[in-house]
Amino acid sequence: MFSNFIYFLAALVIYTTSELFDKPSGFDPGAIGLCLLSTAAFALVCRIYFNRLSRLGQALPAQEIDQRVNTAVSRLSISALVLFAVNIYGFRVNHLLSGVAIFQWMPTLGALLFLGLFLFYLLLIWNFAYQIQKRFFTVSLTKKSFIISNIAFCLPAMLPWFFLSLLADCLGLLPFDGLNKFLNSTAGEVIYILFFVIFISVFGPVLIQRLWGCRPLKSGYDRQRIEKTCRMADLKYRDILVWNLFGGGMITAGVMGIVGRFRYILVTPALLACLDDDEIEGVVLHEIGHVYHQHMLFYLFFFAGFIACNFVFFEPLMLMIYLINPLYAGASFLGLSQDTAHAAVTCLVLIGLFVLYFRFVFGLFMRHFERQADLHIFKYTDSPSALISTFYKIASLSRQAIDKPNWHHFSIARRIGFLEKCRMNPALIQNHHGKVKKMIAGYLLAVGIVFFLGYSLSYGGLNTSFTRFVGGKILSRQLELDPNNSDLYVQVGDFYYDARQYEKAMVAYENVLTIDPVNVHALNNLAWLLATCPDKSFRNAPRSLDLARRAVDIRKEAYILDTYAEALYLNNHKRQALAAAKQALEISTQRKQYYEDQVTRFEKALQKSLPDKV
Repeated sequence: MFSNFIYFLAALVIYTTSELFDKPSGFDPGAIGLCLLSTAAFALVCRIYFNRLSRLGQALPAQEIDQRVNTAVSRLSISALVLFAVNIYGFRVNHLLSGVAIFQWMPTLGALLFLGLFLFYLLLIWNFAYQIQKRFFTVSLTKKSFIISNIAFCLPAMLPWFFLSLLADCLGLLPFDGLNKFLNSTAGEVIYILFFVIFISVFGPVLIQRLWGCRPLKSGYDRQRIEKTCRMADLKYRDILVWNLFGGGMITAGVMGIVGRFRYILVTPALLACLDDDEIEGVVLHEIGHVYHQHMLFYLFFFAGFIACNFVFFEPLMLMIYLINPLYAGASFLGLSQDTAHAAVTCLVLIGLFVLYFRFVFGLFMRHFERQADLHIFKYTDSPSALISTFYKIASLSRQAIDKPNWHHFSIARRIGFLEKCRMNPALIQNHHGKVKKMIAGYLLAVGIVFFLGYSLSYGGLNTSFTRFVGGKILSRQLELDPNNSDLYVQVGDFYYDARQYEKAMVAYENVLTIDPVNVHALNNLAWLLATCPDKSFRNAPRSLDLARRAVDIRKEAYILDTYAEALYLNNHKRQALAAAKQALEISTQRKQYYEDQVTRFEKALQKSLPDKV
């Protein structure tokens, strides 16, 4: 079930990164046909896959068929993600409604509509999987309830994004330019997202428990024994709820909420029915262990860390992808444009980082947190027997292999084995708590380093040098691909000039003039370099004036006249320099103060030279 969280979040990444591609022009009815055809093919594959497993299930042991079903669901869910990406990136179905006004005003509604396409793929999987999965439920569960339970369990993964995006759309429609300008700034985005994450983490459980159809556990013996355990552990909570997950047939419990006033303890009817008093106490102490060790607060930091690192590293990452030379060679071979190849690889990298972060790093912490919560029982008793017997009952009643691996839990066998080791050697308990603390410290240090590096590359001291480095590499590759492109040489020249590599800049500009003798930008920029270069050894007054005069003859713009004025001044033609500066000021539309200062500068220089000529 937790895998569905990852799938939905990955689908969201796929949808949002589709904006990196060029938007198609016009309505393409063929895209709808391809989408429908691929969906029908996927439905057929799901049906054949599970029909085959259903026939095998009559001859195979329950544990083996359960493992095969779970594998099938995982593979088909990943296939659904790939198919969704094909529809979004390839068929571009998300742009079919881009001309509709309501989707332009509220982009979140369009995103929700097309994320519903991915949900439909999952519905197909759940629909065909039900025929074989129903045999593993401890209670009678209809197909409708099975599908609704799957949907309800996935929804919390999307709620933060949905409300955050919807709120941003609504604020964007308000006629408050100052507010919108602030929210679109870096500081505004950080404050806005931080405030929202805190709000949803505190009040989110109130909404989630309603989505899951939870109801307060009635007064009676079951509630009393849970309340007794909570009092013993001094746990603050809002309510104890019955969690009718998958008809209430799953033997599980949970706790959600980082603030006691909005914290809920969840128990399923099956758990209450099959566990004795000591076992109920052991399960509740396990959930209290999550609260005691503040695991939910760390999960909040874990999500915030991903958002923060992605925020500061997005642009540097996009630039670094430009440096992958084999990528663009392969794209050229396939007939793809460089922009398309760059967008595709950017999407793949972002999705890969997302899956790596949540599936493996997050999974690693979840497994150790679950083990830490298991160990919480030792805070109140020397024997973990109640929790161990619970694990055996779960394995028996769910008919799952005791050594079945799980990405967010250690297997039941490993959990039992570790509890037994801790009973024999209590020092292992503190060793594990110390290990978790070191993992958290290592995570915070790693995120801090990544964030600091990303911030420095995007906004800080490394930004200029990093941008120059990447820009130089990109221009060099572009010149290799198109050596006769004179405009590229101009960019190379500008790049080297900004980097104070004046000799290389001159070579680049001269290369432009060899290919295109009337390239006004090369004429102007080389004239400026020869007239004003901080390294005076590169100055060449006659050559600068000749180039500047040729540029002015081609085009009279303020910045070209300004270069011409500098070249005249360097050649001691002060009156002409002043006249050119005044003409630049007269036709300029921007940087008026700069051109005024130039006129003042040349006037003072001319006045100083007049007495010498009297």
